[in-house]
Amino acid sequence: MKAVRFHEYGGVDVLRVEEVERPVPGPGQVLVEVRAAGIQPGEAHIRTGALHERWPATFPSGQGSDLAGVVVEVGPHVRGFAVGDEVLGFTHRRASHAEFVVVDDVNVVSRPNGLSWDVAGSLYVAGTTAYATVFAVDPEPADTVVVSGAAGGVGSLAVQLAWRSGATVIGLASERNHAWLRDRGVVPVAYGEGVADRIRQASGGNVDAFIDTFGDGYVELAVELGVRPERINTISNWQAAAKVGAGTYGEGAAACAVVLGELARLAARGKLQVPIAHAYPLERVRDAFRELERQHTHGKIVLRP
Repeated sequence: MKAVRFHEYGGVDVLRVEEVERPVPGPGQVLVEVRAAGIQPGEAHIRTGALHERWPATFPSGQGSDLAGVVVEVGPHVRGFAVGDEVLGFTHRRASHAEFVVVDDVNVVSRPNGLSWDVAGSLYVAGTTAYATVFAVDPEPADTVVVSGAAGGVGSLAVQLAWRSGATVIGLASERNHAWLRDRGVVPVAYGEGVADRIRQASGGNVDAFIDTFGDGYVELAVELGVRPERINTISNWQAAAKVGAGTYGEGAAACAVVLGELARLAARGKLQVPIAHAYPLERVRDAFRELERQHTHGKIVLRP
């Protein structure tokens, strides 16, 4: 089968699509033929070696955690799934950017009717991260919540989940994404120079919580706006969070099939839109990461093996 591999740290050029042995499911595992698998900024940081101290790679390394596909083989003692079932889920073995992947049966859920393969295959990391970061700041109906990177893979979901709490949500994004945000009940504000004043104007001078999905000074901005540290959460700037006492809750805080299943049902019913920016065949994995690393993508980028 074909799978993405890299044999050393580096830029996108170290990524290869190689022929590897098809895996065999063990006890409590299923083999999934992958139809779609999302890509993440964290995977790019792991590949460059930027996260070596936290998440070192063992070479040759695969990559990918999100996945959706069809069960083609089940191991012993599997409960609840059979050959032919359509599923979405995740693996922590850096292995979903491939034609086939072995997954623990507790890490997959059934694909709801009406949920596209691209959305199903890109929902886990972005969805559970958005879920965790919104939960961390605990928005209430009387609150005003600001979300940075509001049109990105995580931010586009975080604004919708925060809005579902009844809070007023201000989304920081480029002007080309403002109409999309307005359509989801979010107050759009352009990022860049003068953003603090624009947020004060949009919020009436009162911001209760801040969700940072981008980094680059937004934790400090939240403090400048008067947000209490316990109601600031970042998934991108751990050092700044440590300095002020803000939260760093992300995907790991909600990394379970129960949360994934809830998000999948919301998406299938049209109550949570997961924007798909672009879908690439597996062979164009380098192009997919080039687009991702430009950091101007609205929504998720997906590989289709």
